[in-house]
Amino acid sequence: MHQHFLLHKPYGYISQFISNQKYNRKKKMLGELYNFPEGTMAVGRLDEKSEGLLLLTTDGKVSDFITTRGKVEKEYYAQVDGTITEKQIKQLQEGVEISIEGKKYTTKPCVAKLINPPNFPKRSQKIRDDRHGPTSWISITLTEGRFRQVRKMTAAVGFPTLRLIRVRIGTIKLNKLSVGEVKQVTQLIQ
Repeated sequence: MHQHFLLHKPYGYISQFISNQKYNRKKKMLGELYNFPEGTMAVGRLDEKSEGLLLLTTDGKVSDFITTRGKVEKEYYAQVDGTITEKQIKQLQEGVEISIEGKKYTTKPCVAKLINPPNFPKRSQKIRDDRHGPTSWISITLTEGRFRQVRKMTAAVGFPTLRLIRVRIGTIKLNKLSVGEVKQVTQLIQ
């Protein structure tokens, strides 16, 4: 019987369980947060500096469906450097050119909108303060998930991401899951 988990991934953790590599020895791994069963895999990844909803499963078919079929929405809240305008939001919605593995790629159209600052706990590493200029919060919903895509998209329109939090995958929401909290669930997809 397969097992499935929801995790509010904290800032500073890598979406891996153990490291066999010398350069990752001092990195924080997901296995430090919970005693996951053997064969557990992250469904998609969040980079070390990203936070939020991470799904974990022992079922490779579920992982494949969510990450590679391009039908499951992933929603992110991004705090960006500066006061983003409707012009840049529209550019994000229509698709922007980014670089993936050294090749130019135009992102698929997505849902992007300006949002009020969400009420998340402060991050473990401080984000610059208002003395360095204003910031904006946007919501971006994608059906694709390329390497560091949201960060590359906001930078492409001139507003680098300062903080990135995934809040939803399909119908599963981060909701009130505390930072670092793991919750076992019966299924990941409906």
